[in-house]
Amino acid sequence: MTETIATTRWRALDRDGEDKCRLALLNGGYMLVGHARFRDGAGWAALDYVVRIGSDWRTLGADVTGTHAGTELKLKLVCEGGAWSLNGAAQPQLDGCEDVDFAFTPATNLMPLRRMPDVGRLSTRSAWLRLPGPTVSPLDQSYTRERGNIVSYHAEQSAYATQLVVDPTGFVTTYPGLWETDA
Repeated sequence: MTETIATTRWRALDRDGEDKCRLALLNGGYMLVGHARFRDGAGWAALDYVVRIGSDWRTLGADVTGTHAGTELKLKLVCEGGAWSLNGAAQPQLDGCEDVDFAFTPATNLMPLRRMPDVGRLSTRSAWLRLPGPTVSPLDQSYTRERGNIVSYHAEQSAYATQLVVDPTGFVTTYPGLWETDA
């Protein structure tokens, strides 16, 4: 049985698109359930995702199903004892990853944001899923709490940096130039 903690809805700022997400309590941990609909350089996407999260806010596994640019996707990422697999195939390059990061949604920033201290910085490594492909590789990220609800974000492998606005539940409300919540 699940109990909803929070819901949010984003609209894309850099393309046509939206994403709806729900955070729920599940069996002593958490679960994100989302529905992303967008158009990118490869075409239209209709993706549904579920992320299973432990009580420590670290990813246990994730599923993505749907279509992207006319191609059907059915992906299952699992992390057991620090070892990751994708659709049953071992992914040793992901050793040391604590989270999953779906490039197509701001939802997966939630887990590291929930682990952040009230003051200071959090560094983490995520299993970074990008489309088309899919491609999964490590992404080293840092989050630094600034004033109020502002968090500085940096992703090493992509050299991307920005300042996120975050709500009290840990969801990003503004991802400059990419996403913002849709009231």
